Amino acid sequence: MTSTSDSANAMRPWSVVYPQVGIAPDLPASEHHNLAHMIHDHCTRWARDSQAKAAFTCVVPNGMNGSLSFAQVDALSDAFAGYLRSTLGLARGDRVAVQLPNSLSYPVVAFGVLKAGCVLVNTNPLYTVSEMVHQFKNSQAKALVVIDMFADKLPEVMAQTGLQHVVLAGVPEFFPAIPRGIIRGVQKVWSKVLPPVTVPHVRLQAALALGRATLHQQPAKTYWQDLQPHDLALLQYTGGTTGVSKGAMISHGNLLSNVQQMLAMGSTHMNPGQECVLTALPLYHIFAFTANLLGFLSIGAHNILVPSPRPVQNLQRAVENYPLTWMTGVNTLFNGLLNEEWFLAYPPKHLKASIAGGTALHNAVAQRWREVTGTPIAEGYGLTETSPVVSFNPLSGEPRLGSIGIPAPGTDVRLVSETGQDVPVGEPGEIWVRGPQVMQGYWQNEAETAHVMHDGWFATGDIGVMDAEGFFRIVDRKKDMVLVSGFNVYPNEVEDVIAQMDAVLEVAVVGTPDERTGEAVRAYVVANPDHPEALSAEAVLAHCKQHLVAYKRPTSVVLRDELPKSPIGKVLRKDLKAEVKNEFKRA
Repeated sequence: MTSTSDSANAMRPWSVVYPQVGIAPDLPASEHHNLAHMIHDHCTRWARDSQAKAAFTCVVPNGMNGSLSFAQVDALSDAFAGYLRSTLGLARGDRVAVQLPNSLSYPVVAFGVLKAGCVLVNTNPLYTVSEMVHQFKNSQAKALVVIDMFADKLPEVMAQTGLQHVVLAGVPEFFPAIPRGIIRGVQKVWSKVLPPVTVPHVRLQAALALGRATLHQQPAKTYWQDLQPHDLALLQYTGGTTGVSKGAMISHGNLLSNVQQMLAMGSTHMNPGQECVLTALPLYHIFAFTANLLGFLSIGAHNILVPSPRPVQNLQRAVENYPLTWMTGVNTLFNGLLNEEWFLAYPPKHLKASIAGGTALHNAVAQRWREVTGTPIAEGYGLTETSPVVSFNPLSGEPRLGSIGIPAPGTDVRLVSETGQDVPVGEPGEIWVRGPQVMQGYWQNEAETAHVMHDGWFATGDIGVMDAEGFFRIVDRKKDMVLVSGFNVYPNEVEDVIAQMDAVLEVAVVGTPDERTGEAVRAYVVANPDHPEALSAEAVLAHCKQHLVAYKRPTSVVLRDELPKSPIGKVLRKDLKAEVKNEFKRA
């Protein structure tokens, strides 16, 4: 007879790996009942540990910076909660859009929204008017906190949405007076990036003063103390790669669980109160929001915020001036750093490990990173709809190249065929996820929710393979697969082969129509400017002939100066596929 534990291990073969790599197999109940409770508790704890300890430091490209302590973040976010509830009269559950880059304003505002019992709507500061209008109308946001550099979009946005209140913040907010004045002067006079503001608004500092004045009558705790794990915390909009963007409903419990899951996977390499993490990925993205903002806050880490990682040289002062022990990033960010002379000459000497997500990490990049920094990149996997962490490569021992690791504690993963059956070990199938981090559904979109949610399982649209130990490998996005003469070709595999060429900086692979084979493989390639050997389409094709079976090889190679990317640096195959569609429509 099979025991209960044997059955559990058969369903979760990775559970056998947990004790080998120092991961607790069971996810304990959170000691906090909502995110505001967690934020206040940890800010209080680390402020008590050291009143002057910096929680967040924002570093601009020239090295000028400003910092906030844990105590300041706690007090300022309380004040912002008071502003939202007492001054503006917003109610629990009202949506507040936040459109800020990485800056000291972001944790103050985001934590304030959560402490007010409102719902945070993360918004990309670079969004166009039409994208802003869609997101604000769909979420029914009543208030917007926006970076002042993009205030010129507000008249058109306000006219088409139900926004009632606007708060403006600047990049050097909370910086010391002298660097703040210099940065503002450069923005106004030299770069002229501060447009006139023609809509009713209040500046963030004034909003905080108004909110602070309300706290003696109505303490911030009264707004959040009754919030429960099932209450909505976040509307996190997907990138819209399959159509109009949708708001994933992420609860307080989803995020509390995912923070615990992330820390459980990395705890063997984390010393509370002693870590320093580089946050170059935008905090409005779910990866950095959960991992960098919430996760590293909970262990008292010093968070180094970079407003924009492009060009990648913007990171130089942050990397050189702070004792970084952790980094999070995507493949293009790590690859970009490896092509910077200053980084190669002086890689961060305190670094322990880096976490990669958002898109596939190329083996060539992971190997070279190890050579240059002496530390591993541990690849993980997650989605907006899963808060985001699903799996992670254990840091004890060498991370497995090409693997997204094993599922986080409390997470079930299965691989499903086109007919809805579980596939055997070693066979590709669509990844379905079940766990406490899975979203509640899509905001006001029952049809799309029903399409991806199946009896508690979330169908990701990604194709994966699992080995006998429970380690997973992403094959590709289901929709990105190229079908050549009936054979499945996964772009990630082809990209990984081409990325091994020293003369290649970046690569993306998509399918093109083909009368003979149905579809053919096309590679878009960016040459490495620092490599002496000139890159040619012929060289790429010859390399692929050496390393790929015939049906997987590109039939065409397009050399480009750059590839289209998302705000976090993820290469957008959908844009390239749109180009292909237009090209063949004209042919």
